[in-house]
Amino acid sequence: MSIKVGDRIPSVSLFHMTADGPAQVSTDDIFSGKKVVFFVIPGAFTPTCSAEHLPGYVNNADAIRAKGVESIVCVSVNDPFVMAAWGEAQNVGDKVSLYSDPGDFVKAVGMGLDLGEAGLGVRSSRYSMIVDDGVVTVLNDEGGPGFEISSAEHLLTQL
Repeated sequence: MSIKVGDRIPSVSLFHMTADGPAQVSTDDIFSGKKVVFFVIPGAFTPTCSAEHLPGYVNNADAIRAKGVESIVCVSVNDPFVMAAWGEAQNVGDKVSLYSDPGDFVKAVGMGLDLGEAGLGVRSSRYSMIVDDGVVTVLNDEGGPGFEISSAEHLLTQL
């Protein structure tokens, strides 16, 4: 069963890169008491994610934050080293926080996508959310291939 509007974000661990190496972070720490724009991608360095999805959030970060959003978070089923390298290659800076999911989050929210035929294994489907204090208030699930409703530009209209 997939996550839906009104659901609480499950409490699981994600990872991000720090100056000391990979660090584990609870979703409770990411979402509690905050308004967060959260988007999930099938994979770092993949064509649509690199050319459109992440750049849209980087380019619109100031406009998103101006709507009262405390943080913009991107998650992918990649390791933290890949996510850090992707952030550097995309000049993300501090505009978007990049987290890796070892697969626990995607399983907990029921948004897995089997991309084994493309050599990627089990990943996450593409979607975006607005999360207020750990509760999903907006969910934009692409529902399959493509990129439209999970974009930063569309999400901005929902803030």
